[in-house]
Amino acid sequence: MSSSFCKPAFLKSDEERKKVILETGINEFAALGLEEANINVIAKKAGVSVGLLYKYFATKEDFFLTCVEEAVKTLEEIVSEVVTSNDKILVRAEKLIRTIQKTSGADSKYVKLYNEITKISNEKELSKDVSESAKLLANRVEGVSAKAYSDFIAKAQKDGDIRNDCDPKMFAFFFDSVLMTLQFSYTCDYYRERMKIFCGEDIFENDEKVVDELLKFFESAFTFSRSDLK
Repeated sequence: MSSSFCKPAFLKSDEERKKVILETGINEFAALGLEEANINVIAKKAGVSVGLLYKYFATKEDFFLTCVEEAVKTLEEIVSEVVTSNDKILVRAEKLIRTIQKTSGADSKYVKLYNEITKISNEKELSKDVSESAKLLANRVEGVSAKAYSDFIAKAQKDGDIRNDCDPKMFAFFFDSVLMTLQFSYTCDYYRERMKIFCGEDIFENDEKVVDELLKFFESAFTFSRSDLK
């Protein structure tokens, strides 16, 4: 197995350097992907030598996976902070929507980097260790979301906040799928254009409308039964 999950041997006095190197790597890999990102460029932007960078990371792939793990931790912290609160389910849903708008806009590098690992996890050109490590990181994020969403949906059922005839795990999957599409719509060109076609050219200038309409959609899913709609 690749050494990607091991912490690089930074000394405590190198903490600031570590932060700069990882932030620079995250920005470059998010913008260009694993194949196109250049180690020489990253080292120059981080203000370190290529030799020093390779002292910390055995290969470009190891460096990439460490950057991805940092991004994954950030995404995990963002999701956990929202879904573990005691707010009502629609309040948490609103916070998640707003978080997606924020992290997919100004901080889209984390989402783009996550998209990159889902893309490379099955690429045959890469080593088996790299593909497996990328797949493990992708699965870790999905696992965190799956458990967090199904848990808070089950709690909302127990508290009587939403309909009790749904399967929390299935609803969690559908809930996450909607949020994932929204996330892609803010970060990927194809999905961005798709959202414009459906919602209008000016949709990205009206985040409040997106929040309001999506909450209506979730409210209907969580509260109406089929018999209510007949």
